[in-house]
Amino acid sequence: MLLIDEIPGPLGRVVIAARGGRLCALEFGSARLARQLDARYPGAPRRRARDPFGLSAKIRAYLAGDLAAVDRIPVETGGTPFQRRVWRALRRIPAGRTKTYGDLARALGVGAAARAVGAANGRNPISLVVPCHRLIGGDDSLTGYGGGLWRKRWLLRHEGARPRPSTARAAGGRSRGRTR
Repeated sequence: MLLIDEIPGPLGRVVIAARGGRLCALEFGSARLARQLDARYPGAPRRRARDPFGLSAKIRAYLAGDLAAVDRIPVETGGTPFQRRVWRALRRIPAGRTKTYGDLARALGVGAAARAVGAANGRNPISLVVPCHRLIGGDDSLTGYGGGLWRKRWLLRHEGARPRPSTARAAGGRSRGRTR
């Protein structure tokens, strides 16, 4: 049984799914969450639940400024072994800090695989808790974020990260204008 909750806040509607005490998915909007759950848990029953396993309260605390509130949330990410390695490494990047895709690839011992790290980052099913927003381009640009670059910018500011102002880039490397 997947338990679904919605958390309104500064990022819009954050929707989560949980089972067995673990967070399985976090998306910005119920349609995106439904697509993800259909792919990962075909046919699994779902029901709305208020604050399943205390996870919603931890996410609310994070959004209210307790940046460590999500650090110990147990997760069920699925994914390939390489994706899970990337996602575990993302959780070790402290709030207020950023790394480039290349930095993370080198830390994982796959220095030439920055694009593979980026692809795994883009498939992260649990935004915010597995902090994919903390990865930035090699030139300190804010690169594509599934929830929108405005959310990535908000999250980094919320955490106190101050990347240099530079050109924001979409996933394909196309310029999207100056960040603020």
